[in-house]
Order: sequence, then C-alpha cells, then structure tokens
Amino acid sequence: MDSIADSLTGTPRDADPRAGLFDVTAASNIAWQRRGVWTAPEGKRAVEISQVRYFLAVAKELNFTRAAEQCNVTQPALSRAIKLLEDEFGGPLFHRERRFTHLTELGRMVETYLEGVFENSRQAKQIAEQYVNLKKMPLRVGIMSTIAPDEIIELIAAVRGHHPGVELHLCDSDAASLRRRLLEGDLEAAIYALPSNVPDEEVHSLPLFQEQMVMAVHVAHRLANQSVVRVKDMSNESYIHRNNCEFAGYADAILAEQGVTVSPVYWSDRDDWTLAMIAAGLGFGFMPEHTAKHPGVVALPITEPEFWREVNLVTVRGRRHSPAVGALVREATQKRWFGERAKALSAAAAE
Repeated sequence: MDSIADSLTGTPRDADPRAGLFDVTAASNIAWQRRGVWTAPEGKRAVEISQVRYFLAVAKELNFTRAAEQCNVTQPALSRAIKLLEDEFGGPLFHRERRFTHLTELGRMVETYLEGVFENSRQAKQIAEQYVNLKKMPLRVGIMSTIAPDEIIELIAAVRGHHPGVELHLCDSDAASLRRRLLEGDLEAAIYALPSNVPDEEVHSLPLFQEQMVMAVHVAHRLANQSVVRVKDMSNESYIHRNNCEFAGYADAILAEQGVTVSPVYWSDRDDWTLAMIAAGLGFGFMPEHTAKHPGVVALPITEPEFWREVNLVTVRGRRHSPAVGALVREATQKRWFGERAKALSAAAAE
C-alpha cells in the first residue's frame, strides 16, 4: 500500500510496519513548504489510519457530532484525532463555525490524497484477509506441455473442489522454459521433468509419477508387432521431432554412442499433430507412454537402454510460498497418477 508520503509527493517511502501507521513527515515538509504554506517541526510523527477515517467522515457530514456517530466514537475523541491531524499538517483542516463547518483550503488540498490512502488501506486489508483465509488467492502454475491433459484436469478439479478460493492460472510450455520462469518468479510452482541425473540445487522437486518413453509407430510399421524395441532397431528410421520433448539432446547422445542414426523429417510443437503424422505413416515418434494414444498408433517400450521420465512438482528452494502452493502440493501428492499413488507418498511409505 502507498504511504501518505507516496500519495502527496510521489516519492517512495517505507510504510511503518505497524498496522495502520504511515509516515507523513516528509510529505508535510515537501508538499507544504513547496507551496509556501507550512514549515514542518523537527520531530517525526505518524498519522493513524483512524485519523484519516475521522477526517473523511467530518468532510462528508460537515458536522462533528454526526461524523462521530458514523465512526462509532465519542465527539471529544474524534475532535482530538482531528486536532492531532491538524498539528501534523501544520494548520486547520476545518473552519469550525457554530452552524456551518466546512473545509479550509488546506483541508481541500489534502482531502483527495487522504481518500486515496484510506481506500488503499481498505483494499489492502481485504486482500490480506482473503489471502490468509484462502478466500481468493491466485496461483500461477506451469505445466509441461507433454503431460497427458486428463491427469492435469483431475488435479485442477481436486484443487478447485477442496480449495475453492485458489484461482489457478495455468500455462504450458517445455520443461526448460518452465524452470527458467519459476526461478525468475513468474511462476510459483511448475510440474515438469528433466532427464538429467544431476541434482538441481536451485529447486525442490517432489516426485509425482514415472513414465516410460516409447517408440510410437504406425500400425503397419515393420516393428509394430514387437512387444519392445531396442534403441539399435531405430536406426535409419524417419523421425518426427517433438520440439517440446524434454529428452531432446539428451537422447541424441545415447543414440550416437550406439551408432544409431535417425532422420528428422517433420518438426512439431504439438503432440496431437505428431500422433496424427505417425498415424499417417510419416515417421515414428519418441513419446511418453501415456501420451502415445491415438487410433492407428502403436506404442513400443524402448529397451537397451530404457528411457524413463520422472515428473515432479517443482518449487524454488528456500523461497517462502503461499498457502495456495501448499494446497496444490497436498492435492498433487494425494492424487492417483495413472491409477497409482504419487511417488512422493510411495517413497515415504517405504521408509
């Protein structure tokens, strides 16, 4: 929330950490001296938000008695608060006449600013209450685009059903992009997989499920009747490259070690297009087993070596997270991914 100093001068200042207090000395110094109206005292004082509320009530009612009733305080208490505000601003804010109370020139000058301060305070309090009580809390989550959408929809439904105040803002992308956006603070959590065995010290990864990578081929392909396929069997095959595949580059090195050469003939950002091209007999795809489901496509587990991906719920290590992230973690770990308990729970149960 902006302080009164921010509102009056446009100069950023830190608000007093105590609730409802705003430093106004600099505002008074700059704003009033600039106009030649007032010279500030040397002491540093603070204005309470209740004083702002009382001032606005009097400015609206133009009557101290009615304003006190509206604010549910006694008239002497309200008058004292207004007097303290006037001492801070260096001059009377109201002309107090028996039958006609009205704003002074100084009062009119500060009224608009104090209205903004009070409204900002009200909105900040409302947002804070919603945040603490999970009544309305946005959560930015990145999802790796190669994860089967049905599983993610189940997770979204679980979060919505058990935590209706959490507003999920989802984006999908490749794993490397999601990790970068997570570290930059653009995302609060992400679900992705990276094939490297080197621990990522910058993030905390909660394992959700493992999935074998397969060779997806047309039903009439020469290998379609096999139960599995060796890496060496892929050599000289036409390959449809999935641009968002997390194994891109990683698998290439393993194929090269075995002298296997494949020829990329198409490149696609979308797995549904890749599957359609495979079903048309245009080449094979290197895909997660649960994604390789399409009429006319056969999924063959790859061996010698096998390729597996572990999909994790990832957050930044050491970063303080909102209760909404906690809600997401609870639902993701309780969910049965492809009919099995989350790997994090399975590992904990085995210990």
